[in-house]
Amino acid sequence: MNDPVYTIINLIDGVLTFLTYAIIIRAVLSWIRPNPNNPLVLLLRRITDPILGPLERNVPPIAGMDFTPVIAIVLIQVVQGLIPRLVGAM
Repeated sequence: MNDPVYTIINLIDGVLTFLTYAIIIRAVLSWIRPNPNNPLVLLLRRITDPILGPLERNVPPIAGMDFTPVIAIVLIQVVQGLIPRLVGAM
């Protein structure tokens, strides 16, 4: 694999890992219920809403629990596993 492609794969992997941690932090914070106007909470929502928003609209809560963070993390893990395979097939 050539160097620029390897660099791009590592960058994408890093962004997806960061997004995974952001989703975990948001889920944990939902148990604490911090001030929704806190700048860090707003930033976290801005980062995670693009992936969690569509899932929240399409996946109903099960027994009163929101499983969209788990679904989002599983989807991210699948993408992280597929990217090197797709690039290797080129």
